[in-house]
Amino acid sequence: MTSPMLSKGQNLSLPDDVVRIDVVIGWTESEIEVDGSALLLGADGKVGCDSDFVFYNQPESVDGAVRFLGVSATEEGAQARIAVDLSAVSAAVHTVALVGSIGVGTFGDLGKLTLRVVDAAGHSLAEYTTADATTESAFVFGEVYRRGSEWKVRAVGQGWESGLAGLATHFGVDVDEDVEHEPVEAPSVRPEPAIAAPPPREQPAKPPVQNRGVRTAKRALKKAKPMEFKLAELDTWQRAPLFSVIGVGAGEEQERRATSALIATMQAVRPFARAVCARMGAPVGVFEGYVEVQFERGDSKVVPDAVLKVSRGSRVWTGLLEVKTGNGKLRREQLENYLDVARRKKYDVVVSLSNDVPASPGELPVEVDRRKLTKVALRHLSWAEVAHEARMLLSHGGIEEDLHAWILSEFLRYLDCPRSGASEFVDMGRHWVAVRDSVTAGTLRAGDQKALAVADTWVSLSRHLALRLTAQLGASVNHVLSRRHRADPAARSAAVAERLAADGTFEAVLRIPDTAGDLVVVADVRTNKIRCRTTLDAPNEGTSGRRLSWLIKQLDDAPDDVQVEVVFAERGTEACELLRTVRANPKVLTTGRTGPIVSFALEQNFPMGNRRSGTAASFIASVKSATDAFYGSVVQPLRGWVPAAPKQSEVMHSDDGMGSVPTDLVGHSK
Repeated sequence: MTSPMLSKGQNLSLPDDVVRIDVVIGWTESEIEVDGSALLLGADGKVGCDSDFVFYNQPESVDGAVRFLGVSATEEGAQARIAVDLSAVSAAVHTVALVGSIGVGTFGDLGKLTLRVVDAAGHSLAEYTTADATTESAFVFGEVYRRGSEWKVRAVGQGWESGLAGLATHFGVDVDEDVEHEPVEAPSVRPEPAIAAPPPREQPAKPPVQNRGVRTAKRALKKAKPMEFKLAELDTWQRAPLFSVIGVGAGEEQERRATSALIATMQAVRPFARAVCARMGAPVGVFEGYVEVQFERGDSKVVPDAVLKVSRGSRVWTGLLEVKTGNGKLRREQLENYLDVARRKKYDVVVSLSNDVPASPGELPVEVDRRKLTKVALRHLSWAEVAHEARMLLSHGGIEEDLHAWILSEFLRYLDCPRSGASEFVDMGRHWVAVRDSVTAGTLRAGDQKALAVADTWVSLSRHLALRLTAQLGASVNHVLSRRHRADPAARSAAVAERLAADGTFEAVLRIPDTAGDLVVVADVRTNKIRCRTTLDAPNEGTSGRRLSWLIKQLDDAPDDVQVEVVFAERGTEACELLRTVRANPKVLTTGRTGPIVSFALEQNFPMGNRRSGTAASFIASVKSATDAFYGSVVQPLRGWVPAAPKQSEVMHSDDGMGSVPTDLVGHSK
């Protein structure tokens, strides 16, 4: 589904049946952290009170209508997500301003910026893209505002150089900071006047405490120390698991065990609960989970795997959770039954959790009747995303207590066991063997429905690789897709299937912050090889020999079988040799060739597993291991060329009246 594209200043009416929306602020430079926030403004363009400023230190408005859901990685960069319940927004609120801010740097460093409004099913309603930002450190992307009885969205694209605190001050927020902020100018695009002025908002009574305003400074993350076990007499002694897999069967028993482990861990480790609940659209608050709760639906009963509750102030957010493990598939009828119950009970969301990894954020593995989503949202999580959140907290901060770190690590230990059924990504699907054999025989055609199904699985695996590296590195790794393929899953699958039928290969492009080039993973089904490749520019100065030497010095720990390809300035002139050969004789790549080297390509081949699933000889396991090995030994050590600082001229001019002094005599005169 293609969303309407807005230009700066343009507005669009939201559908009457849309009650809940998510506003997604996106940017491409994922190594730069952008914080999303929202300001609830009256007709005068000011907040009614400090609690109308929703951001990372104050993630929900008093009435729960607007919630900051946090920042996450995407295939094209990163995104901040803000949830808005239009039916719960106070009548005194005329406009919800949607803002992004940067602590270090400016929005001009980010390139393309996007604002996207999506409904409860993840379908885009409107989108605004801009690359006009320059020196701004706070940026109003857009507004969701009232126009009579309807809600509209407007693209704004205006910014300030005074950061989040200065912007908040402009809108009337009392900011508690150690430094004063200069006044800022209002953006040129102003809200449309309301048809009738809203009634004045009642100001909440402020408690008689030393409240100096809202703190915009971020709280520093702390990292717990892992629990150590040192007293075992032999390496074969096994630590007692917190979540045992002994006696786990299949089907319902497997799902109950996995659900129980997840809910118990979320209740014990609050940062983990917040991270998982944020992916479900829940506010930051106190989490509680209940399993096997029965609900009446007509003459029958429905029993979701869990009921999730998050309380914040007087508001309680509720979600129904349906869990699948192993090869279990979500069913449309079951999810629609839960949506009916949730709508009747006035719950917020139905969440599906399975081993299905959607190819892009917001996609659902099962389509449901959209009429059932007018009051209740439907979201999907994969076990891979759940494990990703746990690893991010353990590896990169957010868990302060050692006991909580141990509980979370034990939960990951449980998920890592194949018997848990909550695998991250281990199965290419039931059509894999047939498609693989058809590729080998040369009989596969792009329109084959089995090929399209396997193509979907490959794109999901590619996203899983990005999530996996993100958790390992603590940096947002993106699976690169074209704009069309992000917006059109059918076209994306068709393109993957067409390439598979034509040359028997899959390809994934992973963009990792601060690396010299993208990591490209190609699985060649015809040759049973996985090829990992990266390309980087050569230095723009020095001889070809010196440029090649610059590269080889960075590959001290790279395997001998890495292929080194050099591309020269003269079109069609390339050379390629194994690294072991180049190490012994670098001139083998340059002898007899003219012109400077302009770029390098490094490639390594790995054996490809053929099995549909499993952890040893499977296709997925071989793709993961090849990606990890190539990144660690080749991509990670590489750094792009940085030219030397400009040199001073041969004659340095002195300001002491002595005239010009040769630079080689400076510091040596008697």
